[in-house]
Amino acid sequence: MGIDATIYFLGMGITVVKKGNAEKIKLGKFPSLKEVMDQTVKAGVKLMVCEQSCQLINLGRGDFIPVAEIVGAATLNDLVLEADGTMWF
Repeated sequence: MGIDATIYFLGMGITVVKKGNAEKIKLGKFPSLKEVMDQTVKAGVKLMVCEQSCQLINLGRGDFIPVAEIVGAATLNDLVLEADGTMWF
């Protein structure tokens, strides 16, 4: 579709990209979350993890799957501004 896609994980959502966690998440006959994430990354989607959220729940850079990039909160602001979007919490 010609779109650069990024998934930005923050808060407790960062635990999804912690090593070993995505394999544990599977519903019914659907693929596991790890399989879906692998397909997503293969398709070119970037996975970003909020550094401040890591500090909040005491997770380090080495705790995450290798393709997940740890970034500061300003990165989320930049992504939203580039997309001409707004954020709701």
